[in-house]
Amino acid sequence: MSNQYVFNDRLPIAPLKLAALESCRELAAKVNDHIVSFRRNDTEELTRRKQNLQYRGYDVDSYLLDCSCPRFGSGEAKGVVRESVRGTDLFVMVDITNHSLTYKMAGYVNHMSPDDHYQDLKRIIGACASTAHRINVIMPFLYESRQHKRTNRESLDCAMALEELVHMGVSNFITFDAHDPRVQNAIPLSGLDNFMPTYQFVKALFKHDKTLKIDKDHLMVISPDEGAMSRAVYLANNLGVDMGMFYKRRDYSKIINGRNPIVAHEFLGSSVEGKTVIVIDDMISSGESMLDTARELKDRKAQRVIVCCTFGLFTSGFDKFDEFYEKGYIDCVVTTNLNYRVPELFQREWYVEADVSKYIAAIVNSLNHDVSIGDALSPTKKIQKLISRYNNGGYDYYQKLV
Repeated sequence: MSNQYVFNDRLPIAPLKLAALESCRELAAKVNDHIVSFRRNDTEELTRRKQNLQYRGYDVDSYLLDCSCPRFGSGEAKGVVRESVRGTDLFVMVDITNHSLTYKMAGYVNHMSPDDHYQDLKRIIGACASTAHRINVIMPFLYESRQHKRTNRESLDCAMALEELVHMGVSNFITFDAHDPRVQNAIPLSGLDNFMPTYQFVKALFKHDKTLKIDKDHLMVISPDEGAMSRAVYLANNLGVDMGMFYKRRDYSKIINGRNPIVAHEFLGSSVEGKTVIVIDDMISSGESMLDTARELKDRKAQRVIVCCTFGLFTSGFDKFDEFYEKGYIDCVVTTNLNYRVPELFQREWYVEADVSKYIAAIVNSLNHDVSIGDALSPTKKIQKLISRYNNGGYDYYQKLV
């Protein structure tokens, strides 16, 4: 294993614990396994160098905390922690998009909403805040991040949630591809780190497709709207290819399903004819906008359309994606494992998953040792190394990657 996970002269600031809510257990288990692997490698490497290990708290098989949020028959709940957290560096993990979980209230079965998951998060924090050394929240999909700004008389839900959690004692927030990272201005004296899974996207694509040609003549990155520009610019610059964007022309005289309907997608950029195009955005909700973009690109004679989104919610199901795949409008859709995915998604030929668990583990391990996470926030060097290896040896080099 690479020595980048070995901290020579740094002890953990406190014993590590991962408090995974039920919504995030599968991802947390993978993160835990990676951290255990990192620290065993750390111990072996430092022992080989005959360095004094002192106390590190590495002699554990799992960092997962035994906790849960059981409910009463009335639907009310409580947070229960079944082991001591005194003096620990606690990382609470929650997936507010997990709609598969249910609970009974007065005999009726209710599916858990983002609001329910948020309340459970507060319950676990409330059970630990008085004794834990530090509390960190890992919330891949930032709660209420789509309600990040005020238009007329509206609530600022994301800002209010962040303020509330800080008042409860949370020191750091770890999130991914926030809809608008400027929401951290609501808590200027607390930590909020917004990570991008760009490296994981590139890695998953190289594993999935060994025929990609990384140059301006064969590849292009597309932003489906003005909001995704920064993501597209970063990926395009790393790949050394051109970028284009669409902007949505909306009918502001109407509101349908809570938003102004899109009249047309206008394209800005050079020709996509004969090229493989990567469309990158933060999420697929219903997927309507992304599919319209894919169709527009195919109408402009793009050879292949690859969709990369951090969060694949697919709130309107997969029928439209199946239809567009069969018609050749999309070639594959890449999303991460940061949010809940229904089992049916894994049966789709067009679906590719980018695993982010090792990335989260490296972030948690670094924060627990109180070392810089600058390289994790901007993984440019890793992306460049990955591209170089791919161009030199294709998929065979992928097997040698960290």
